[in-house]
Amino acid sequence: MWEKVHVVELVVFVVLFLAVSAMGFVAARWRRPATMEHLDEWGLGGRNFGSWITWFLIGGDLYTAYTFVAVPALIFGAGAMGFFAVPYTVIIYPMVFLVLVRLWSVSHKHGLVTPADFVRARFGSPTLALLVAITGIVATMPYIALQLVGIEAVLKTIGLTGTSTVARHLPIIIAFAILAAYTYQSGLRAPALIAFVKDSLIYIVILAAIFILPAKLGGWDAIFGAAQAKFDATKANPNDGLLLNANNQLQYITLAFGSALALFLYPHSVTGVLASKNRNVLKRNMSALPAYSLLLGLLALLGYAAIAAKIVPLPGTKTPDTNTVVPLLFQSEFPAWFAGIAFAAIGIGALVPAAIMSIAAANLFTRNIYKEYLNKEASPAQEAKVSKIASLVVKVGALLCIILLDPQFSIDLQLIGGVIILQTLPSVAIGLFTRWFHKGALIAGWVAGMGFGMWMLYNVSNAVRDHWAGSNFPLSKLGFDTKMTIYAGLVAVVANLLVAALGTVVLRAFSVADGADKTAQPDYFVDEDTPRGTATPTEAAVA
Repeated sequence: MWEKVHVVELVVFVVLFLAVSAMGFVAARWRRPATMEHLDEWGLGGRNFGSWITWFLIGGDLYTAYTFVAVPALIFGAGAMGFFAVPYTVIIYPMVFLVLVRLWSVSHKHGLVTPADFVRARFGSPTLALLVAITGIVATMPYIALQLVGIEAVLKTIGLTGTSTVARHLPIIIAFAILAAYTYQSGLRAPALIAFVKDSLIYIVILAAIFILPAKLGGWDAIFGAAQAKFDATKANPNDGLLLNANNQLQYITLAFGSALALFLYPHSVTGVLASKNRNVLKRNMSALPAYSLLLGLLALLGYAAIAAKIVPLPGTKTPDTNTVVPLLFQSEFPAWFAGIAFAAIGIGALVPAAIMSIAAANLFTRNIYKEYLNKEASPAQEAKVSKIASLVVKVGALLCIILLDPQFSIDLQLIGGVIILQTLPSVAIGLFTRWFHKGALIAGWVAGMGFGMWMLYNVSNAVRDHWAGSNFPLSKLGFDTKMTIYAGLVAVVANLLVAALGTVVLRAFSVADGADKTAQPDYFVDEDTPRGTATPTEAAVA
């Protein structure tokens, strides 16, 4: 049933994987409160993480299997286009510096747990909050799936594969079960504690790779030369290469900018932010987190190193599985024991964000669907229980994503999720600064942006799939005589904003009733010395 297993790599991987899993279970006793039966404790770690814990938590949250597997795989296959991930992580931190501290303050003041909680309080619309919650859950599912894809790529490289669907995915199902168990028990404290180990391993592995690989492969000149030769010899896609060209420059720019806008709209990003102790913790982290972008740039270059090392991806179901190029590179160029450490770093690097994402999605369901529509009188203990169960359901959905979708590049999962989550930008990000938009217009904008975005994603094709093949939408499908493509998410959110703005003007002209804003201007500047709010948006609206 199983192909040849690399025993040393497997043993090192399993030992480290089990060690951090044990930390995940122990985390329930780390900074243990009087009770874990409260979303502030299970879902936000007590809202009391200082600078160092927040640094590792947010870093572990944002730099995921997307960083370690998907970006190098895209660069291996497409070249310069894959580097879009580097500039967007550079430009995003100044953009969100002031945004996130405002979100932290208003959430602290009103006891908000999710982005949809904020929308409910700000715009007085349970319908709009429901749409934001559903959007966050749906966008998070493929992102969690991307983390599981990273673990599966490692397990496949080690040799844990099978011929049937069940056998092929059995190792990832086991890893998923372990992740689900310690997340259920420990909540956000588990990924916060594990993030320390994850980042340490990643830095060790990448620094070793960046110094040793060039020496073994003839230097960076030889590495870039091999990549150039590969792209010159492959004429099937003229957009692949070491440099951008006239056809993909617009896609690169819009993809980088759109991805930057989407990054901190994801529920898991907000969860890491709200777990922080105070505003200064966030300010210090937003100033220091760009250091991770250096790590991302170095990781991206592994895609070119894999070309120079003549790495051949393992077979996939329909095409070669490019997600395996980085694991194969370590297996080829390093001793088995170090390859095992690298594999563990990738696997643990997937566990941390997967745990945070499932918690964030579960909190959305609990606060904005269950509490709002199914049980308005739910106690904090009931909320925590429902959120724990919902986190398990979310992981099952993510597992189904990787079994059923089978993307050519796992990065497609994250890009599709980005198109979806961007549709919350008008109500969440812009809503932190202005209450000008009418709640009805925001709903109409969401419908327009989501509908247009899904239509564009459906019409993206490649040699493997006729639909849902990425987020690079051809402008020719909009009637333009060009071969250029554009990031579907950015176009969709522009349509969203236009409809929301026009709708606001029309609704206000006809004096259509708007929702009540339960926040006040000073709420966006409070710090930890202000008593923490406990009322949910639903309770505040009734009061």
